[in-house]
Amino acid sequence: MSENFPFKTLAELRSRRWFADSGMRGFAHRQRMQQQGWRRADMMDKPIIAIINTWSDMSPCHAHLRERAESVKKGILMAGGYPIELPAMSLGEVMVKPTTMLYRNFLAMEVEELLRSLPCDGAVLLAGCDKTTPGTLMGAISMDIPTLFCPAGPMLNDRHVKDGITRSIGAGTHTRIFWDDYQAGKLSGSELQSLESRMTRSPGTCNTMGTASTMTAIVEALGLALPGSTSIPAMDSSHSRMATDCGERMVGMVWEDLKPSRILTRASFANACAVQMALGGSTNAAVHILAIAGRTGIDLSLDDLDAMGRRVPVLANLFPSGDRLMEDFYYAGGLPALMKTIQSELSLDALTVTGQSVGHNIATAQVHDAEVIRPLNRPVSTAGALAVLRGNLAPDGAVIKPSAASEKLLRHSGKALVFDSQPDMLAAMADDMLDCDENTVLVLRNAGPVGGPGMPEWGNLPIPKKLLKQGVRDMLRLSDARMSGTHYGTCVLHISPESAVGGPLALVQTGDVIELDVARRRLHLAVDDAELTRRKALWKAQVSNYQRGFTQLYQRHVTQAHEGCDFDFLQGAAGTPEPVIF
Repeated sequence: MSENFPFKTLAELRSRRWFADSGMRGFAHRQRMQQQGWRRADMMDKPIIAIINTWSDMSPCHAHLRERAESVKKGILMAGGYPIELPAMSLGEVMVKPTTMLYRNFLAMEVEELLRSLPCDGAVLLAGCDKTTPGTLMGAISMDIPTLFCPAGPMLNDRHVKDGITRSIGAGTHTRIFWDDYQAGKLSGSELQSLESRMTRSPGTCNTMGTASTMTAIVEALGLALPGSTSIPAMDSSHSRMATDCGERMVGMVWEDLKPSRILTRASFANACAVQMALGGSTNAAVHILAIAGRTGIDLSLDDLDAMGRRVPVLANLFPSGDRLMEDFYYAGGLPALMKTIQSELSLDALTVTGQSVGHNIATAQVHDAEVIRPLNRPVSTAGALAVLRGNLAPDGAVIKPSAASEKLLRHSGKALVFDSQPDMLAAMADDMLDCDENTVLVLRNAGPVGGPGMPEWGNLPIPKKLLKQGVRDMLRLSDARMSGTHYGTCVLHISPESAVGGPLALVQTGDVIELDVARRRLHLAVDDAELTRRKALWKAQVSNYQRGFTQLYQRHVTQAHEGCDFDFLQGAAGTPEPVIF
């Protein structure tokens, strides 16, 4: 237990409001928990620790989290706490339609209300797949009781042998690579089927530096996960031990009253931004980290991310910016080793869940493989993991990942080929007579927060099949959508404001010239203001198909991408009153 904080007394525990009451309510609460098999001392003499578990049979990333919950429980019991497991919505990528992003705020609300409505003194968050990390964290931050994040961890690597060459492969990035090869006739159907059955060979999140590993690393950099925990592969035996450590440490955090509000500062968010850039992390981080900061009341903007992207080069040699996978990153020293490498960019005195500073936590970290975690003088890319673009096409900003783009396209001008829906776009991509070439700028709209709805990962627009056969593997592509963090290519994303609310993207017509200059952070539609004004006057908003339920609530209250896509009524650090117990 850290000596940095005063010891909290038993009488000050939040759960005592439920169980120490001397009236009929207290009697009823104790009675019902004894119905569950609890002993009276379990609720009267111990802190109650919630384990928020996002396991489900439809989430392969979280397939092992029932077992990890048992390890967390063991740690809680060892430290003198009492564990309660609370299931929460499982947002496993790929299966959830139209997109898990639609339900990130739903999960955040659920976590916040679970913790508020029940006698919880602290919370361990079991999550890891893309939206489960920011979703659970946002809810816990708004509730503001002691919170520790226990990451699901990345899946194991696979091996693929072709033409006598063996290489490590994983999910996400290689999915796109192999699919494009199949479309181009370079991979047979039997080879594709074999890969389909082997590429994801264990539970765990994508083993590239996709959104899952980006966001768990950001949580660790923020100080809300144990040092080194987010790099451990899901099926490594040390992962179970880490989960036990999470449970044990959480009890100490409760006694110290070490809440997110005591850990999260502007300095900790700057640390997280620096880590995102050094990792070559997912562009999705630009949405999630702004939403997380928004829950604290800390002012963080796209400009802060862009400034950090200019300063910190990509050092982690991981797909899609590099050529290694998360298992390699773990063996190379994991996130503590990367943070030690960029310590000159970090606020080392920032507090963490250990009760110690970032500097203390990484003091002994070492890089064990300099090909995986590169030194500052030999980066994977100096182009940067994130750049924020502005111009008449994106007045509130758009993002691109230069380190995963084609250098020749970072300054480009071409004629737009515009699609108003993803189905129309996908059908056109298969048309061998499609009027386009490698200089064409593919544009997809109506894919933002309101228009999607939920801002789906449609931003990695496919290359037209006829061009794939010609050997083209990248084109400039624009949308108000997001892109999977595992994907690559010259994709401009998160164009804000989105087309569905009348943003300039809604006014683009096929044949218009679009100009991109990443070095100047410029995205420009070469159409004069008078013509844009004329088009705007003719534009009409589409009528939503959603007149009820959560999606209707989402479309009414979601903010734009440059604001984090949170609900407007959930932003800010203002607390919600504790429930009345009577």
